[in-house]
Amino acid sequence: MALNFRIIFHLMGLLLLCNGGFMVLAAIVSGIYEDGVTLDIALAAIVTMLLGMLSMFYTREHDKEVKRREGYIIVTFGWLVMSASGMLPYLFSESIPGVTNAFFETISGYTTTGASIVDDIEALPKGILFWRSLTHWIGGMGIIVLAIAILPLLGIGGMQLFAAEAPGPGGDKLHPRITDTAKRLWLIYFAYTVAETILLKLAGMNFFDAINHSLATLSTGGFSTKNDSMAYWNDQPLIQYIVILFMFLAGSNFVLSYYAFKGKVQKVIKDEEFKFYAIFTGCFVVLAAVVIYLKANVPVSEFHPMVFGEAESAFRHALFQVVSVITTTGFVTADFTSWTPFLTILFFILMFLGGSSGSTSGGIKVMRHILIIKNGLLEFKRTMHTNAIIPVRYNNKTVQEHIVYNIIGFLVLYMLLFVVGSLVLGALGLDFVSAIGGAASSLGNVGPAFGDLNPVSNYNSLPSLGKWWCGILMLLGRLELFTVLILFSPHFWKRT
Repeated sequence: MALNFRIIFHLMGLLLLCNGGFMVLAAIVSGIYEDGVTLDIALAAIVTMLLGMLSMFYTREHDKEVKRREGYIIVTFGWLVMSASGMLPYLFSESIPGVTNAFFETISGYTTTGASIVDDIEALPKGILFWRSLTHWIGGMGIIVLAIAILPLLGIGGMQLFAAEAPGPGGDKLHPRITDTAKRLWLIYFAYTVAETILLKLAGMNFFDAINHSLATLSTGGFSTKNDSMAYWNDQPLIQYIVILFMFLAGSNFVLSYYAFKGKVQKVIKDEEFKFYAIFTGCFVVLAAVVIYLKANVPVSEFHPMVFGEAESAFRHALFQVVSVITTTGFVTADFTSWTPFLTILFFILMFLGGSSGSTSGGIKVMRHILIIKNGLLEFKRTMHTNAIIPVRYNNKTVQEHIVYNIIGFLVLYMLLFVVGSLVLGALGLDFVSAIGGAASSLGNVGPAFGDLNPVSNYNSLPSLGKWWCGILMLLGRLELFTVLILFSPHFWKRT
C-alpha cells in the first residue's frame, strides 16, 4: 500500500501552525519586556504559520486515516520540521548566529536535552529566553500528543501518531479514546507547570525566572535563564527543594499523577516502576550525600545554618543532582564532576537509568531496567528447569514475550549507538571523557556531560560536525530509537 503523503504534509502544516502560535507567545513576552527583538520573533511566527497554512491548504483533500507507517514518518519528520522552524527566532534576532548553532540549540530544546552553545545566557533578550524554555515545554509532553488532541477537529484519527511518539512498554491509556488521553495528559502537564510557577514565585524567584524554570522542569529539559543554572539560588534552598519536587514528578509516569488526582493512591503505591524509581533515587541520594559530606566541598546552606549547616547542604546537593540526572533534567547546583572520581562515575551511570515510562524524561527508563533484570534472573531458573514455562511478571501480570524481546533489542541498540556516538565524537577530536560523556548525555537527553562538556561549560566547543551529530543522537534518544531507525529499514518502504 502506497504512503499517504498528503496526510503527512497536512499534519506537518498543523505542527507548523502550532509552533508559530507558540512563537506569538514569545513575541508577546518580548514586547512586554521591550527587549528589542519583538518584531524578529513576530516575523518568525508569521513565516512559520504561513508555511503551515500553505501546506495544509494544498493538501486539504486527503485520506484522513493515519496508518502506522505514516505515523512514524510524521513523528520523526515532525520533530525535524519543528526544529527547523523553531530556530527562526534565533536567526532573525541574531541572538544565536549561524544555522549550526541555532539548530543545535533548537533541537536540544525540543528533545528536552538542555545542552546549550550559548556562552552568556543572561545576555539574551527576554523573549528569546522565553522561546528557549517554550521549546522544552512543547517537546516535553510531545507536540505530537498536542496535535492528537486537535486531530478530531480535522476528522483525523491519531492512534498511530501516539504509538510512534510514545513507543515501548507502559503505554497505559487513561481513556479508550486516544484524543481524550492526550488532553488529560496535557491538562496534568499544564497544571503542574502553573503550580510550580506559583510556588517558585512565593519562594523568592521573580515571575519571569519562575515561569521559565517551570517550563524547563516539567519538560525535564534544563534550560535556565542564569549562567550558573540553579546554582544561582544556592543560598535559597527552598527554591531548589521546589524544583527537586517537580523534577521528581516530571520523571514519574503522568498516568500515576492522574490516578493520584482521582484518589486512586493505591494504584500509585503498588506500581512496581514507581516503587523502584523512588527506591533507586533514595539509595543513590544517600550514597552521594555521604560521599559529598565526607569528601567534597559544596556551598554551605544559609537555611538554618546553626541547625543543619554542611549536612543539609550535602544532602540537598546530592538530592538535587541525583534527581536531575536520573530524570534527565540537567539543572545543576554545582560542578558535580569535580566532587570526587567516585561520584563522577556514579553520575555517568545514572545517565543510563532514566525516569519512568510515560514521563517527560529521557534515558532508558526504569521499567526497561526492571524487566531486563527480572528476565536475567529468571534465566537461572530456566536453565535448571528446561521444560518449564517461566514468564516475566510485572505488576502481578505476565509480560508478553515480544515485549521482553523488544526491550532486549532496545538495550542492545542503545548501547551500540552510545559506542558509535562516542567513536564519532572521538574522531572529531574530543578526548575520551568528553566523547563518552557527550554521547551518553545526548542520547539520554541529559544535557551536562563530562570533560570539556562539564556542567559549568557548554557544547560551544564542539566542532560543527559534532554539533550536528549530537543533534542526531538527541533526536534518537527523544523518540526512543525505533521510531527513527525504522525509517532506515528497507522493509519499511516496501509496498504491502
